[in-house]
Amino acid sequence: MLDFDFYSPEEEIVLPFYEEHGIRVFVKRDDLIHPYISGNKWRKLKYPLEEALLTNKKILVTFGGAWSNHLLATACAGAKFRFQTVGFVRGEGVQNPVLALCKLFGMQLHFVDRESYRNKPALFEKHFGHRDNAYFIDEGGYGEKGAWGVKDLLEEIKGVYDHCFCACGTGTTLAGLALGNSAMQLHGVPVLKGGEFIYEELRKLHADPLQVTLHLDYHLGGYAKSNAELQAFIQTFCQQTGIMIEPTYTGKLYYALHDLIAKDYFVKGSKILTIHTGGLTGLLGYL
Repeated sequence: MLDFDFYSPEEEIVLPFYEEHGIRVFVKRDDLIHPYISGNKWRKLKYPLEEALLTNKKILVTFGGAWSNHLLATACAGAKFRFQTVGFVRGEGVQNPVLALCKLFGMQLHFVDRESYRNKPALFEKHFGHRDNAYFIDEGGYGEKGAWGVKDLLEEIKGVYDHCFCACGTGTTLAGLALGNSAMQLHGVPVLKGGEFIYEELRKLHADPLQVTLHLDYHLGGYAKSNAELQAFIQTFCQQTGIMIEPTYTGKLYYALHDLIAKDYFVKGSKILTIHTGGLTGLLGYL
């Protein structure tokens, strides 16, 4: 088992806007779990890391873009739990603060063209298929084990809520919530254009898509796309709450929630839990 203690409190976000609409909003502060292995990154890595330890694997091999929080979390987790780490990075060779931190934690980086990157199992087999001690972790921690780690989050929740919101990339976090949920209406805010695919991902991960509502109009053009309105919203939110959010995931989550509240989507008196999925080092790309 992993020797790793973490604390992730729930707290209410008190804003006049919420009070005016008769809505209470809370946040599960998974961003506070760890500076680099935070949020859903830790939860999606937990069971793969345990399996790697139990099967005597020594090398964690994973995948991500040049600003990937998952790459950084894996690099830091590898250093903490004494694994070697390798990251295949999508696209041409670049240097940036996130990749510099990955290297600082000892991760070997390999840049691959976008066509080759699409077939991650083939990349793993080509470079590490001959290594019995190498362990494959999909991009973003996608997969059943990642969903199981997110499912554990529900056992920690102390409050009683009507709705639960999270931002969605691969759908693994939302699937984990769906696997363990019995009381709340689940909502996902896809950050990629064409986020309907997440319903199918839920089925692949053995989660029931019927208990999930996807809000598809808040991707702002696609992954990591932003605009002046979102940037202004994030700045105001951070200044009013002291909770840091970023444009790729959590910014779009709270932007969507704000818009839905403004449109009276919820019954007055509703209690809403939001999941802060961490990933705040993504801010470095915008700064």
